[in-house]
Amino acid sequence: MTLGIPLVLAILFAALLHAGWNALIKSGGDKSLDTALVHSLGVLFAIPAAIWFGLPVAAAWPYIVASWTIHVAYYIALAGAYRHGDLGLTYPIMRGTAPMLVALVGAIFVGERLSGQAWTGVCILSAGVLMVGLARVAGTPGGGQHRGKALGFALANACIIAAYTVIDGMGVRASGDAFSYAAAIFLFDGLPYTALVLWQAGPRRREALGYMRRRAPLAIGGTAASLGSYSIALWAMTHAPVALVAALRETSVIFAALIGTLLLGERFGWVRAAGTGLVVVGVATLRFS
Repeated sequence: MTLGIPLVLAILFAALLHAGWNALIKSGGDKSLDTALVHSLGVLFAIPAAIWFGLPVAAAWPYIVASWTIHVAYYIALAGAYRHGDLGLTYPIMRGTAPMLVALVGAIFVGERLSGQAWTGVCILSAGVLMVGLARVAGTPGGGQHRGKALGFALANACIIAAYTVIDGMGVRASGDAFSYAAAIFLFDGLPYTALVLWQAGPRRREALGYMRRRAPLAIGGTAASLGSYSIALWAMTHAPVALVAALRETSVIFAALIGTLLLGERFGWVRAAGTGLVVVGVATLRFS
């Protein structure tokens, strides 16, 4: 399995979609509620998709159930990271370190042995992602204790991301159909976390539901982007090593930085430019590995 140009372009488009729904969450007033809303609405797309593509074969369902369970932990850790640190600190830590963990775990459980050049590409790309993401918060004063908690949640979530990525990589290959597998994943993916968030809202539950109703029309777009992004990634995992797909998909941090610069007025700066250069080198290294 190799990375042809059409496959690379498809994964990069998935990364753009991923950055889009994360930017939507970043723009909201309540990160937990927006995260719950975007993913719980996935059922609206998953039901017709499941009818159209059918349900996965029996061999895929243990992976699907495992993925549902791990995604609950993912959303809990994500909310914890965002509660103690901002998106600019936690997001790149989670997305930048996960590809290296995927490569390690994939070698053990999937039997995907990367070449030395592929490992070099994964490391270069991850370093570039971290530079781009962390440039905005480098040198920001204060927040020592809270930043430590945020980093703890972010690193824990990087491990969780690596776990569900490898599980879904194995599951989609057992399924044989990436789109039926994606439909099954999104049937219940966000519902347990949404129930948890609303339960934690307590006396504010009515207010939380009102917030979600107001954000729902916009969140539909984020849901479509999330479903599209992960469906493309799952399809790519049937054509290329899981670790390489995971690494390329994390170029979403580059797209997030560009969205922040063009739409939110954030400064790009030379550190982000250097990180972007590293990502380009990493992508090229993976393409020709």
